[in-house]
Amino acid sequence: MNQKQYQRMATGKGFIAALDQSGGSTPKALRLYGVPAESYNGNDEMFDCVHKMRTRIITSPIFTSEHILGTILFENTMNRKIEGKLTADYLWEEKGILPILKVDKGLSAEADGVQIMKPIPQLDSTLKLAKERHIFATKMRSVIHDANAVGIKKIVDQQFEIGLRIAAAGFVPILEPEVDIKSTSKPECEKILKKEILEHLATLDNDVHIMFKLTLPSEGGFYSALIADQHVTRVVALSGGYSREESNTLLTKNPGVIASFSRALTEGLTIDQSIDEFDALLDKSIKSIYSASIA
Repeated sequence: MNQKQYQRMATGKGFIAALDQSGGSTPKALRLYGVPAESYNGNDEMFDCVHKMRTRIITSPIFTSEHILGTILFENTMNRKIEGKLTADYLWEEKGILPILKVDKGLSAEADGVQIMKPIPQLDSTLKLAKERHIFATKMRSVIHDANAVGIKKIVDQQFEIGLRIAAAGFVPILEPEVDIKSTSKPECEKILKKEILEHLATLDNDVHIMFKLTLPSEGGFYSALIADQHVTRVVALSGGYSREESNTLLTKNPGVIASFSRALTEGLTIDQSIDEFDALLDKSIKSIYSASIA
């Protein structure tokens, strides 16, 4: 592991930009950006369109390490180039921003009130390629819908099992057991989730370091015990469907947690905006999220 990069993530000020929309979420991201589904044919053209959108964001003079610690990428993006460099190399060498890779393959059908991850059959080869592509960390997502202790335990067990494999391969794994913000039992879900996470953390060897990407909790400061744990490099928050304003407000109630926003980051950006208009809105978005992250 690159120690300079690790210290940057562990102690730096800023937040993580989540630009990892994959096959299922890409059409919605493009539609919000002003690119309707009828303007492209098939996945190849769709991913061409979204790469252009991501490239516009990443190459903007507003998108810098002054406010941004890392950027989460979809595997397709990792294998593409920005201004002649592979995306991860462009981020680190040109911007000083840590490249992070989404490694999960989507969600299984809901059972026991949760959606665990689908199997990741090519994980070892993906990690091998990620190392060649100079990726710093990984991210994988599950979703909790109801306060079902059996289901939540399954999610945390799976996240830690795969996360430890990733850590052993030399990356910092970001575990993302998301709690659905529409859940009618959201506070109860969070209590069960925190209990399970803390129990797993207590079993880890001293040299294991992981991160968490969690839904903004119903109770301010709820994850302070996770932040204080010696194994936890960082706790970051997903916006989960909240608007940027709502997300920032909730984030300020959780000292030590930084943002890892996707929709809340790109909210309002469209393909038809001029360079000045696009950069002005991106600047406003980035600065507001940064301020909430360091509050």
